[in-house]
Parts: sequence; structure tokens; C-alpha cells
Amino acid sequence: MRTLLLSLVIMIGNGSILLAQEPEKSPPLVELRVNLMFWTLIIFGILYWILQTKAFPAIFGAVEKREKALEDALSSAKRDREEAQKLLEERRREIEGARGDAQKLIADGRAVAEKMRHDLLEQTRQEQQAVLERARREIENEKERAVAQLRREAVNLAIAGASKVIEQNLDNTKNRELVESFLESLPAMSTSGR
Repeated sequence: MRTLLLSLVIMIGNGSILLAQEPEKSPPLVELRVNLMFWTLIIFGILYWILQTKAFPAIFGAVEKREKALEDALSSAKRDREEAQKLLEERRREIEGARGDAQKLIADGRAVAEKMRHDLLEQTRQEQQAVLERARREIENEKERAVAQLRREAVNLAIAGASKVIEQNLDNTKNRELVESFLESLPAMSTSGR
């Protein structure tokens, strides 16, 4: 770039020198000046040679390097975009899979909860039946014990009452005589029974 600017400055300087050397008289519209054309061609050739040897390779190299960098950046961006698209598709598949797994887990959880609820209800019903049966048996046992107790009490009361009656009857002389005659008749009955 610096060389190109230097060449332009030289060319402008030479042009101004050549213009300064021209006479003051008005030039014709078309005039062929061999000297000016020669120096212009020489300067153009030198400038072209300088540009061809120094500036153009550097400019073309920089442009090619920039193009290569842009192509690399574009291809890298394309690869990155394709990779990002693949990752996005993979994540979408994973999310769909996770969503399906979650739905399956929820359905399994509901089924297990329903089974547990049913089992607990059945277990509670069985325990309730067992408690009712045990309560019925205990009530029946208590009832039988109470009846037996009442019977025993009734027998005891009957025995006590009978004892009282017997004691009072024994005081009665007529009954006493009856008992005594009964007792006296026992050996006779036992002997007769044999």
C-alpha cells in the first residue's frame, strides 16, 4: 500500500513537472507530443513494474488470505450450524424420550398407587372383619360366662334359699321327723336296690 502511494506521488510530481514545462501559448486541441508520451509510458511502465513486483502480490496475497479466512469462517460457521442442528435434533429426541419416560413413570405410579389403595382397602376390610369376628366371639364368650355366672349365682342362691328353707324346715318338728324317717329309710332302700 505504501508503495502504491509512493508511485502515485511520483507520477503526480512528474506530471506537474511536465505541465510546468509547457509553454504559455494556447495548445491546439489535438497535439501529439512524443516526448510527453515517452515519459508517460516510461513512468507508467515503472509504476506498473513497481506495482506488479511489490504491491500486487501483497494486495492479492492479502485478498486471497482474506478470502481464505472468509471461506474458512463460512465453512466453520456452516459446520457449527450443522453440528448445532444435530445437537438440537438430538436434544429434541432426548426431550421426547424423557417426556415419554415421564408419562410412563406417571402411569406406572398411578397404577401402583391404585393397587396399593386397593390392597390397603382390602387389608382394612379384612382387619375390620377380623376385629368384628373377634368382638363377636368375645361378646359370645362374655355372654356365655355371664350366663354361666348367672347360673352359678342362681344355683348358689337356690342352694342358699333351699338351705335356708331346709334349715327352717328342719326346725319344724314335722319336717324333722320326715327327714329322719327318710334317713332311716335309706339303708333299707340301698339294701332293696341291690
